Amino acid sequence: MIWASGWRLASAVSNAGGLGIIGSGSMYPDVLKEHVQKCKAATSKPFAVNIPMLYPAVEEHIATVIAEKVPIVFTSAGNPATWTAKLKEAGITVVHVVASVKFALKAEAAGADAVVAEGFEAGGHNGREETTTMVLVPLVRDAVRIPVIAAGGIADGRSMLAAMALGADGVQMGSRFVCSVEASSHPAFKQHVVESREGDTLLTLKELAPVRMMRNPFFEEVRQAYANCASVDQLKALLGRARAKRGMFQGDLEQGELEIGQVAAGLNDILPAGEIVRRVMAEFVGAQNQVAGWDIGRGI
Repeated sequence: MIWASGWRLASAVSNAGGLGIIGSGSMYPDVLKEHVQKCKAATSKPFAVNIPMLYPAVEEHIATVIAEKVPIVFTSAGNPATWTAKLKEAGITVVHVVASVKFALKAEAAGADAVVAEGFEAGGHNGREETTTMVLVPLVRDAVRIPVIAAGGIADGRSMLAAMALGADGVQMGSRFVCSVEASSHPAFKQHVVESREGDTLLTLKELAPVRMMRNPFFEEVRQAYANCASVDQLKALLGRARAKRGMFQGDLEQGELEIGQVAAGLNDILPAGEIVRRVMAEFVGAQNQVAGWDIGRGI
């Protein structure tokens, strides 16, 4: 959710009854502090900050969330043992994002309060194992004792209910909220997402950091580089710097990196975040009622 989830989106989700998350991976330390303070002013409800541990100024981000008394921190893209204890000493609830049972167990051992089991359907940076959400969630549920939050390919109440049937205690949605009014992503990118179709996203650049992105001229350059057996250094040079900002924040649909999940194919509108939360919960209840009405003994 880099370049998409700032204080406006996080506070709107929290005010609607969800848990809004500020995506700090695209923020300088002073910018994160500003977003946290504005989020605190905009909502009296709990909110969280996601901190990718590969971020170069991660120590400053950790210091900010502690100083600002952020109640919940989601860590990702790194070793959960690095910061979990320090955050918990400050009274912060820690949730770690994982793409495998191996790392779910590591997160639990490090003291994480919960894990996000994120399947490879998810947008942005992803696991190398390419384990789908439907496979990953029950595997992680059976392996750990702490709460499990499902992510990847979840954008409505039906998929939320399905994730809980697999053993999840909750769900995390990213792509659905990229297409929200409050998301800071560029309007052209939002529109491009709602116009996308099945198969328009692919996982690539596994040699650097696996990322799911949309097909566009830049993606075709990446594909051609693979066809030409490009080295890791050549792939790094092609990627360059600020590709994600260029695509998702500045709206360059040709040469930007357009990160979004597979579920983008099912997104058809750009709505206020509060309306999204309300719709998801209504769909969830509707799906529950539908399942409750099934007569398994006589056939569905």
